Amino acid sequence: MQSQSRLPANPSRTGAKGFGSLIKWREKMIVCVAVVGHQNNPLYVQSFTDADDALKLHHIVHCSLDVVDERVNNPKKSGPTLNETFLGMLYPTENYKVYGYLTNTKVKFVLVTTDLDVRDADVRNFFRRFHAAYVDAVSNPFHVPGKKITSKTFAERVSNIVKSFGLSSAG
Repeated sequence: MQSQSRLPANPSRTGAKGFGSLIKWREKMIVCVAVVGHQNNPLYVQSFTDADDALKLHHIVHCSLDVVDERVNNPKKSGPTLNETFLGMLYPTENYKVYGYLTNTKVKFVLVTTDLDVRDADVRNFFRRFHAAYVDAVSNPFHVPGKKITSKTFAERVSNIVKSFGLSSAG
């Protein structure tokens, strides 16, 4: 006897989503996060895809720095006020959307996602949590300012934040 509620073998092909594919889909929404110093030096870059995509994602992060500089130097053209740290969507590509965040110390956070229907509230929540993790990492007395972030605790927190992205707006 077969169950009536059985999920299809390949849910993505039929458009239906099983619980397993939903979890995998959620994890793949964010493909890369980066912290870039005030002199545009990479402090932390983590991709959450195959190694083949890592170089392409580094290039996307690098290209986003021009958009961040343009928005910061020309605030009239692009919307955010002077006190706004969330820069919004920097630019879309064929497969990704790139979002930006600027701290008070001019450190830039870049988020690359595959989901084309990301809510701004989810991205803001992600950056808020990511900023808190960053502050904790650089507040470590053994961290040298301006150098790459090598903390395993920071990497674990980032991984947990990425896994929980989009599940709820409450932080």
